[in-house]
Amino acid sequence: MTREEIMQIIEDENIQFFRLQFVDIFGFMKNVAIPKSQIEKALDGEMMFDGSSIDGFVRINESDMYLKPDYNTFTILPWRNKTGIAAARIICDVYKSDGTPFAGCPRVNLKRVLAEAKKLGYTMNVGTEAEFFLFEKDEDGLPTTVTSDVAGYFSLDPEDKGNDCRREIIETLEKMGFEIEASHHEVAEGQHEINFKYADALTAADNTVTFKWVVKSIASKYNLYATFMPKPIFGINGSGMHTNQSLFNADGTNAFFDEKDPLKLSKIAYSYIAGVLKNARAFSAVTNPLVNSYKRLVPGYEAPVYCAWSASNRSALIRIPAARGLSTRTEVRCPDPTCNPYLAFAMMLNSGLDGVKNNLTPPPEVKRDIFKMTAAEMKEEGIAVMPASLIEAVEELKTNAIAIPTLGEHIFQKYVEAKEKEWDRFRTAVTEWELDEYLSVY
Repeated sequence: MTREEIMQIIEDENIQFFRLQFVDIFGFMKNVAIPKSQIEKALDGEMMFDGSSIDGFVRINESDMYLKPDYNTFTILPWRNKTGIAAARIICDVYKSDGTPFAGCPRVNLKRVLAEAKKLGYTMNVGTEAEFFLFEKDEDGLPTTVTSDVAGYFSLDPEDKGNDCRREIIETLEKMGFEIEASHHEVAEGQHEINFKYADALTAADNTVTFKWVVKSIASKYNLYATFMPKPIFGINGSGMHTNQSLFNADGTNAFFDEKDPLKLSKIAYSYIAGVLKNARAFSAVTNPLVNSYKRLVPGYEAPVYCAWSASNRSALIRIPAARGLSTRTEVRCPDPTCNPYLAFAMMLNSGLDGVKNNLTPPPEVKRDIFKMTAAEMKEEGIAVMPASLIEAVEELKTNAIAIPTLGEHIFQKYVEAKEKEWDRFRTAVTEWELDEYLSVY
């Protein structure tokens, strides 16, 4: 899109309110709302905000920051159209007051990593599958973990009572330019998944944060609360964000495809898989960023906890979906939808490229159900186990060779500091489980 095209749409659609959106280092969407009178100033990148108010950004004495819009992310907000008065949004990069990109902006950082990959001859395509729960709200409008939905995997009406909400989410996304490929009820009661078409990594990250915002906004219209929390209820499946990814060559061919290989995977694909497996324990601090993330990454459910790969085995960390040709891809199954996609994609890309640049070879494909293997059998197969806690993952990240080059010094330091504080708050908290377990006994 061009500036002129956007201004024409603003006039044609009577857009009176405009949201300038960006994300902090934890993936939370932020926005500055402006009236129509300020839109031209915003499109010229002249809107300023206080960066010291955003977690992980800058100190109070360096607070003036600018929002530089990406015109291609402009879209009208279908659910904000009231009596003919519309609203729109545009996603922005954060710049410093001297006119240079801010290294602490996750979107700026991903663009840097993608530019480095392009110098090697590769672009990254990504498709995310973010699961979520729809829960009831209480009488005060606060979220609960109660759902009237008693449906199961791929169930149909009338069991799936979240169906109307899910349908409006899809209709809204389509109006915003998403190409929806499938939607269905997930395994757990109240759990849903909506799949949309893959895109280049930057667009995919924009789409993922937009998707989560739309899901929450539409759910609220139905007096429901949508949560992407990885494990909101003990004993049932949690929510993941399987991340399909592939490298494309400069000529538009899929770098992962080789017709002559038994699995039709190229040497680049095998090296990419090896790099992801090598760095998975470290990047889990980014792809699985919460204390609660590691309540999902436990054996016995669908979430992978073992660093292995397979063309079919869903207990492995990396699965190779059946499609080939341009659709040849790896599916990394550990991420959950609370991650910052800009940081997660950067870490997974550079992990894979670590394998490509160093000509790594992955271990043999694991075809057995890893959940049923003994510790000795896994050791014999060379299968590492993913971190069991956030702090274990953070310690792995701190010693990982690609972490700082990928995240940049600013994001790395702020991110690690915040996650160590998060773990300490959890570590020192007294939980309901402890009271139930010990109070009446001791």
